[in-house]
Amino acid sequence: MATTEGVLVASTSRGCKAINAGGGAITVLTGDGMTRGPCVGFETLTRAGAAKVWLDSEEGQRTMKNAFNSTSRFARLQTMKTAIAGTYVYIRFKTTTGDAMGMNMISKGVEHALHVMSTEAGFDDMAIISVSGNYCTDKKPAAINWIDGRGKSVVAEAIIPKDVVQSVLKSNVDALVELNTSKNLIGSAMAGSIGGFNAHAANIVTAIFLATGQDPAQNVESCNCITVMKNLHGNLQISVSMPSIEVGTIGGGTLLEPQSAMLDLLGVKGAHPTNPGDNARQLARIVAAAVLAGELSLCSALAAGHLVKAHMSHNRSAVPTRSSTPAPGAGGPGGCRRR
Repeated sequence: MATTEGVLVASTSRGCKAINAGGGAITVLTGDGMTRGPCVGFETLTRAGAAKVWLDSEEGQRTMKNAFNSTSRFARLQTMKTAIAGTYVYIRFKTTTGDAMGMNMISKGVEHALHVMSTEAGFDDMAIISVSGNYCTDKKPAAINWIDGRGKSVVAEAIIPKDVVQSVLKSNVDALVELNTSKNLIGSAMAGSIGGFNAHAANIVTAIFLATGQDPAQNVESCNCITVMKNLHGNLQISVSMPSIEVGTIGGGTLLEPQSAMLDLLGVKGAHPTNPGDNARQLARIVAAAVLAGELSLCSALAAGHLVKAHMSHNRSAVPTRSSTPAPGAGGPGGCRRR
């Protein structure tokens, strides 16, 4: 985790300790498909409507899929979702990308598919307005990512025994269930949140993204998360559902030496040797499990009234005087400490 908030590392570690004491976390990957949503335009609504009908037809789906798939060994078109606004048509391509996060790979395939549509499908009057028409949606809040997913869709769950909730988390099961309902569910609904039904998923996602060479701007959609807590026979059942985690283990920042070392430490460096995509999918599972730990610990601190005290104790240090020299690794003004 790469973060300037030192106590975040300690808090997430505490959540991991509680999860491990309960037997570990379970993760289920429910979807794997990166998206790109170009915008194309026509002079009349009649032609725009005809394009949408063709794209939604069996012939259109087959033609676009064959064109797209011909551009890569790994990118495979799964679905196309279309929408129309006046004379503009938006096409949301969802595709596999192997172990790459895949935006460049998809953009290449989309450009070729649109070229085939224009030159071979009778839509030579089509104007390609933008290869990205914000129907993807990349690096911006959007309900479509929350509902339809983008990148990897993962659910993580753990069951924390009652005694572990008390001894490690300094709380109790019913208090945590009520806090989660009132804060993460009702409170977020009162605020009109989209995908923000959690305590601080963005903290953990961003810290892991920075450490492993992911695109930090994609934390916008990758942090979509709903946290659910239940009292299960006296124990705490906690889960996080994250429909749009966007990660890769090859390309981009993953090639930087420190970030590459972190991926190696996690056992997911580079392309999977036998099943392309497995390393990226495993990294998404790791992100979700880490978010689970972070949610568990922060909510426990809130329920016990320990949040402010913990920050004051662990995330602050005295400002050194002119005559003193900070010890190596000690935090300066602002309280950052290396971990």
